[in-house]
Amino acid sequence: MATVALLPYSLTSRSPHSMSYQSPISPGISWYEATVGERPEYPPLDGDKQVDVVIIGGGFTGLSAAAHLAQAGVNVALIEAHRFGDGASGRNGGQLGTGQRAWPEELEQELGFTRAKALFDLGEEAKAHLLEFAETNGIEIDYVPGQMSVAHKARYVDEYRAHADIMRERFSYPHISFMDARETAERLGSPRYFGGTRDTGTGHIHPLKLLVGTARVAASAGAQLHEQTKATNVRSEGGGVQVTTPHGTITAEKSLIATNAYGGALEPKTAAHLMPIGSFIATTAPLGADSPVLPGGESVDDSRFVVRYFRKSNDGRLLFGGREVYSNGDPKDIGSQIRRQITEIYSSLADVEITHAWGGYVGITMPRKPFVREVMPHVIAAGGYSGHGIMLSNFTGKLYAETVCGNRVRLKLLEEFDIPPFPGGRLFRHALLFLALNWYALRDRI
Repeated sequence: MATVALLPYSLTSRSPHSMSYQSPISPGISWYEATVGERPEYPPLDGDKQVDVVIIGGGFTGLSAAAHLAQAGVNVALIEAHRFGDGASGRNGGQLGTGQRAWPEELEQELGFTRAKALFDLGEEAKAHLLEFAETNGIEIDYVPGQMSVAHKARYVDEYRAHADIMRERFSYPHISFMDARETAERLGSPRYFGGTRDTGTGHIHPLKLLVGTARVAASAGAQLHEQTKATNVRSEGGGVQVTTPHGTITAEKSLIATNAYGGALEPKTAAHLMPIGSFIATTAPLGADSPVLPGGESVDDSRFVVRYFRKSNDGRLLFGGREVYSNGDPKDIGSQIRRQITEIYSSLADVEITHAWGGYVGITMPRKPFVREVMPHVIAAGGYSGHGIMLSNFTGKLYAETVCGNRVRLKLLEEFDIPPFPGGRLFRHALLFLALNWYALRDRI
């Protein structure tokens, strides 16, 4: 039953069927872009260079890896086809979550208690690391504690009640408590849901502020960062790696591919295991200090397959996501569509002004677990966080840095996930995904 908000990627001018490194577009500037403050630019690559490690992708995974590698004295270069944060890392729902995407009891059924507990603990360490990294490096991420997971159908309530007990008694996590319908309505400011859980051990952030700060830390530590630099080829040869770009070739001992939903055909194994789907988000005008919406400031995710996720920003806006697209093209008038979803929960907001609307693509895997693999000698790919990416992507970057420095034990916990390729091959997998995901989305309404 674990449900976590999908992370919206910036829109692209081409469909996901042919998605590569095309320029992101959007119906408008995201609220994050409008409120991030200074957003430094980094120069494109200019000529060939040789480093210890080359990273492709300037989101949380890549920049975290670059920061930790540079701090460890590794000569690292990172290239990003557009600007840092133009993908999900700078444009997502901002919710941290707890553990992995799946509930620990679900992982226990699949993997056994020992491994499920190890993965849960890894997720908790990822959360603590993110908050500590921001504090240590003076990055103001607008952290607000509290997250509620709520049931949109009455028959799901008992699962949430049992989950709270299991988390406390079996996984030694005391921060989750069960909410009945009355408490849920009071804390949401809406009677729309039937119950759920409240987690005081997690919260939500301004993701673009974290990303901009992480890039600053990486650059200050000596990482060579390059925006507007598209990787056109990566190959392993001669005991090392070569990454080709229009501006020069980078030769390295090792490489990390951290492009997630924007890898396109750059590396075929990653493309076979990771699929982009569209996800969209909007913010309202400030609701005012007397608004009954989310009086405690928690973020929310619900039990739908197409998860609805929402929270209040630090200036009192309702930030709401829940629109997904599995077909070609981008939806029209995102704001109006999301306003309809908002109105289902908060009828008083039927005429609320939508000030920002944006979206794009998120990388998912078949089992909704991260895809972390050595896809060719000396090259590791990481992505497919499937909506649980803020914590896991940042921490995966750190674990990759540990691997380069000689400790691969903890990254192996993610590498050992059984991630099958999407069926249908390159010709038919998108059509099959379209049918499957629309079927599950239909079940939300049954």
